[in-house]
Amino acid sequence: MVVMASAVFLSAALSILLAIGTAVLATAEVDVQRRDSDPADGFKQVELTERNFKLQKPYDVPLEKRYSFKNGVHRLWVYDDDKPFKPHSTTLPRTEIRIKGLDYSSGVWQFEGYAFVPKGSHGVTIFQIHGGRTISTLTLQLRVIGNDLWYFWKKPIVPNIVDRWFKLNVIHDIEKGKLSVIVDGDLKIVGKDGGKGACYFKCGVYSCRKNASHYMEARWKNIKIYKK
Repeated sequence: MVVMASAVFLSAALSILLAIGTAVLATAEVDVQRRDSDPADGFKQVELTERNFKLQKPYDVPLEKRYSFKNGVHRLWVYDDDKPFKPHSTTLPRTEIRIKGLDYSSGVWQFEGYAFVPKGSHGVTIFQIHGGRTISTLTLQLRVIGNDLWYFWKKPIVPNIVDRWFKLNVIHDIEKGKLSVIVDGDLKIVGKDGGKGACYFKCGVYSCRKNASHYMEARWKNIKIYKK
């Protein structure tokens, strides 16, 4: 009787372990699928032309002194003592691409691009979403502080982001007030937006008020916009 009971117990234990193992494998497969999936799946790509790329740079210098476009790469740079983008503005120095003609106030929109920030450029915002309750509302900022990518000034989300190309996808669900930041295919943070209203994407370099390097540079390529 004792032997039979032991055999039944061992059989049940083995069945439980096998079930757990199967569940773990299934979960791992789901995780791999999520990492391998394209963030643009289910979205429709929006046509972009040169007219959609509005350059903002210090108002007192020629564009070619702060921006170049070669071999498909947008190179943008600025200095911490540069003038703002227009006279009498109290904003900080910038050289940025403002996606124009595709402002949005409903639906789900996505920005995609590949970015490169040279080591030594820090205290700089490289991506923004403006708009929400007002057109000046700051819905999202991604900054390079030290060598890391930060969500606003609040927390680092990717270490050692400099001196390498990385893929950035940002999904903005207006109806849910939800922002998703995906770097190299991995979801890094989900946050809340700045409220309903017209929004637009920006990328490039915008000096942070504190701890900015004297010279700031970012490179962008393969910029795409999606919606659904």
